[in-house]
Amino acid sequence: MLLGLLTAIAASVCYGTGSVLQAVGSRKSARRDAAASDRTQHGGPSLSSTAKAATTWEFIVGTILDFVGFGLGALAARLLPLFLSQTVISANLVITAVLSVKLLGIRLSRAEWTSIGVVCSALILLASAAGHEGSGHTAMSTHWWLLAISLVLMAGGTVAVRLLGARAAILAGLLSGLGFGALGVGVRVLNGIDPFDAGALLGDPALYAILVAGTGGMYLHTVALQIGSVNGATAALVVGETVLPGAIGVLWLGDASREGLAWMAIAGFVLAVAGAVAVAWFGSPESHGAAEPARDPAEELTPAR
Repeated sequence: MLLGLLTAIAASVCYGTGSVLQAVGSRKSARRDAAASDRTQHGGPSLSSTAKAATTWEFIVGTILDFVGFGLGALAARLLPLFLSQTVISANLVITAVLSVKLLGIRLSRAEWTSIGVVCSALILLASAAGHEGSGHTAMSTHWWLLAISLVLMAGGTVAVRLLGARAAILAGLLSGLGFGALGVGVRVLNGIDPFDAGALLGDPALYAILVAGTGGMYLHTVALQIGSVNGATAALVVGETVLPGAIGVLWLGDASREGLAWMAIAGFVLAVAGAVAVAWFGSPESHGAAEPARDPAEELTPAR
């Protein structure tokens, strides 16, 4: 349990630090593209502008940290119940908010510090109440369903953000969160890991669900960083990344709390999600007393995963 918690915390730190760097790179690229009118007819970023965002040095370093975080998060998903591992990882919003004070010169309000305190307290409750993680053994049909759902969500999300443009920030955040959640579920049910079996691993549809959900989630996350205020999108990402995988872990994969402490696990889970959403919400430019800007939305910088 301790090793799993330390691994999840390390993943959260990597994701949180990477978020700040990715946001800087995405916004820098978005400002250039706005000046060059490199947008779709609906106001959203073009595929080429999103690709350009991924070539800035800040985004590259942030992406490297994301890959490290992915590896650590995958290990945590194998060592902890999903409702605990995914929630700890989603607390990267707190890491991002705190780092923003130092790296971006953002001053946190009392509401933001209170929200951070709620998340930290909730994680203590969750860690105290968490019991054993489930085995992750499921029928192969479940693995195929996971791949099919991941394909539909990521492909549908890509089309939707291109059609809706700047109105798709929350949708992109929710779908990227669901993608990261599907990734966590895929890691848990993946065959051929323990003991290692290359044939079973490469023949498991869950492996390809992980690749689709991870790649699609990263793309949609990048889009969300580009298309206006992303505080609502970030909150949606937290919900998609934690609630559904946590429920799947309890209902289908055998995750459990300690005997008699189910109430504590539920309370910690709800408070952690609510606190993370509050961190995202109160971190918006409007909450700091600024009106919704008339300038290019690329000039905003709201912490996001």
